[in-house]
Amino acid sequence: MAKKIVAQIKLHVPGAQANPAPPVGPALGQHGVNIMQFCKQFNEQTKGRDGLILPVVISVYEDKSFSFIIKSPPSSVLLKRAANLAKASGTAGKEVIGSVTKKQIEEIAKLKAKDLNSSDLDKAQKIIAGTARSMGIVIEDSAASQGQGTVPCGDSPL
Repeated sequence: MAKKIVAQIKLHVPGAQANPAPPVGPALGQHGVNIMQFCKQFNEQTKGRDGLILPVVISVYEDKSFSFIIKSPPSSVLLKRAANLAKASGTAGKEVIGSVTKKQIEEIAKLKAKDLNSSDLDKAQKIIAGTARSMGIVIEDSAASQGQGTVPCGDSPL
């Protein structure tokens, strides 16, 4: 017989850097989960993704055991990393703070494919491009890479 799930905890934890400090400790402690066991398992599974914020869904069972699923990093984190930015624009639409190439958008869409609400890569790229626009990041057109300049997504060059 399957174990009964008593709680599901959703956290955003830096890869390979889980420790008993907040938010991990208090969230798991209130459900009686062995915090150090979770930290060791999480850090082991996320080696090589140091510092990348990773969403994790932890299922806690009746006997205080647990299992967890690590999801792909948020699109905004991946876009900031691709554009070498510390934070997004406070006034998106008015202020452009960085740019990414269509190739980078495609790579991010491939990485996030299983967690996105789309069935094909083209639609996934549009989702990522929309996130970039809302952050004040422009997408370089293929003509831009040949010295033509950048064209913000959705704007007509006329």
